[in-house]
Amino acid sequence: MPRFSIIVPVFKVQGFLRECLDSVLEQSYADVEVIAVDDCSPDGCGAILDEYAARDPRVRVLHLPENVGLGRARNAGMPLAGGDYLFFLDSDDTLTPGALRAVADRLDETADPDVLVFDYARTYWWGGTRRNVLARVLAEAGPGTFSAAEHPEILDLLMVVWNKVYRRAFVEREGFAFPPGYYEDTPWTFPVMLSAERIAALDRICLAYRQRRQGNILSTTSRKHFDIHDQYERVFAFVGSRPELAHWRPYLHRKMGEHCLDILSKEDRLPEGDKAEFFRLTAALFRRHKSGPVPAELRLLEGGFTRYRVRRQADRAGRELGRRGQQARRAVAARVKHGWSAVHGHRPLDPHLAVYSAFSHRGVLGDPAAVYTAARELAPHVRGVWVVRDEEQAALLPPDTEHVLLDSLAYRRITARATYFVNNVNWPGSLVKRPGTVHVHTHQGTPLKYMAADLLHKPGARHGVDVPQMLRRADRWDYSLVANRHSELVWGRAYPCHFTSLRSGSPRNDVLVRARPGDGEAARARLGVPAGNRVVLYAPTRRDYVRGGHAERLDLAAFADGLGADHTLVVRLHPSLADGPARGMGLAELHRRGVVVDATDEPCVEDVMLASDALVTDYSALMFDYANLDRPIVLLADDWGAYAASRGAYFDITADAPGHVALSQRELAELFASEAWRDGESDRLRAGFRSRFCEFDDGRAAERVVRTLMLGERPVPPSTTAALPAQAGHDVLASS
Repeated sequence: MPRFSIIVPVFKVQGFLRECLDSVLEQSYADVEVIAVDDCSPDGCGAILDEYAARDPRVRVLHLPENVGLGRARNAGMPLAGGDYLFFLDSDDTLTPGALRAVADRLDETADPDVLVFDYARTYWWGGTRRNVLARVLAEAGPGTFSAAEHPEILDLLMVVWNKVYRRAFVEREGFAFPPGYYEDTPWTFPVMLSAERIAALDRICLAYRQRRQGNILSTTSRKHFDIHDQYERVFAFVGSRPELAHWRPYLHRKMGEHCLDILSKEDRLPEGDKAEFFRLTAALFRRHKSGPVPAELRLLEGGFTRYRVRRQADRAGRELGRRGQQARRAVAARVKHGWSAVHGHRPLDPHLAVYSAFSHRGVLGDPAAVYTAARELAPHVRGVWVVRDEEQAALLPPDTEHVLLDSLAYRRITARATYFVNNVNWPGSLVKRPGTVHVHTHQGTPLKYMAADLLHKPGARHGVDVPQMLRRADRWDYSLVANRHSELVWGRAYPCHFTSLRSGSPRNDVLVRARPGDGEAARARLGVPAGNRVVLYAPTRRDYVRGGHAERLDLAAFADGLGADHTLVVRLHPSLADGPARGMGLAELHRRGVVVDATDEPCVEDVMLASDALVTDYSALMFDYANLDRPIVLLADDWGAYAASRGAYFDITADAPGHVALSQRELAELFASEAWRDGESDRLRAGFRSRFCEFDDGRAAERVVRTLMLGERPVPPSTTAALPAQAGHDVLASS
């Protein structure tokens, strides 16, 4: 008996069907059967299904003699199912890699609940991806099981059949089946969820919900949308047959009203001439099942269609007025701020005022933070003020940190008079550089991938990047901090502007250079690393050849398992991926289960590096900083060709690597299983890498910046014995 019976109704999806089936059959978890129901599809779907059934015994095909619709096609497949759990997968959607393993593990963890609800992401025809906006409901559900009464928020999720798996014995005992018509998920999902005694949640994106440009049934203009009324009648009939569910009637009454009004409000659902009839039928249904006070937003259903349309037009007009009013308020505010800037722009500069910002105004971080700390010690007469983007970020600042909010009047006042500007991202274009100011750009590490002007020849990577504007902002730089001569060459090429390179080293790396045993213990304790465990830090970067930047390159669960119980795998995503769907692809769930530690939200990456014993990365600039710790580094470079071709790279990192290079996950696992990751060859490669890219990092970078630029002292150059870095024949800088 298989663990999962995956029922796939198929109709006019020949362009998507192979991708759907492959996403199931290529899962690492193989204990499945696929029951594909050919709903008399007029295209080539039937032949495709027969082809898959012929080569994979897990696929069984049922050819229906006539088209019966989505719900009844699912019903036709259910009697053939022999698995513990039913999984209804639409034939234009796909499972994400590792989804079935994650679902199976969660079912085992929760002792086979009646229903397991998992997360999904919308994937758009133009390439975009957007995670379910209510994913937090799954995270908040907790590790155990619950009923809908105990966690009613679970019903706020999209009421569809395909974001859940169902215990087959539970479905058969209750006699659940799909009705005909549109919105067939509604009279299935509500009865199932209200009847289930044990529901579990999985905070992981297991399904890619395809948003087709055309062909989506529910986006078709048709009178078939009237089916929604019959479907809710079925829901109320079910609740009426179960006295123990009577308390759900007010909730369902509200949901029904909201659902029907949502259909009516969409321009592409109902023919214009049928909208009045749809409203009248909805209002009648609403009156018939009324049970308690009517929410204010649904009182429209107690009036006529004319009143409804007037209200809709008034709402649209109100939104437009609000939009115009907001534009007017912004324009007035901009004039006021400009007036402040004009007044203060004529006042003398304050020679004892420095303004700091890091990572687009996200707080006291990175190189600017290290310079700020050094200035407080060495130049206490220089007042330091941080720019943060909003009140939420301001609340996270260390105590007694003076700050202003970006684009506020206080920001205009401070930036109009400050002498020193320290940032690792360009300042906004509205900031005017006054004569006598000193702009220090710290960058964000040593560059491997193409930057700024070098992106002009990489249209894919340049998409959405205004290079000319970037260079205009860089024209304000006075000093560019560099940690090695490679960076000096790159920044001079990528930013053809008038600035002076300061061979200071990277200020944020001072703590790494000066690291002592035990420096990472506080971070290890904060991350929950067991005492005595070896910590492997995995830090992947974003991909320019993938929309959204996230590419699954490593099976985290398998890698962590291979490392053994005496190792802890700590994962830190690239900051640009922290708020996207990347964590929902398994990282959040693995963190919850203690399989890995998600350190993406740790504000100080230097703490995470200090807490680790080795680094696994692909092409992240973090490796250049990490090398200062003189700890093993392993590269996972399975897609180096695609990465370098799409983004561009200043040298071949696989030839000038800081350690061993794995070209597959299997090779990576073998490196750790054999202990080769920390052998003599690893030490030799790392030593060469350090000599090239840690050239000016001597632990005094922040001090050097403050003494040179704020105190006017003669700079003490870092000691260096390294040759000009990365000048092998494959280095593009050698010939540029």
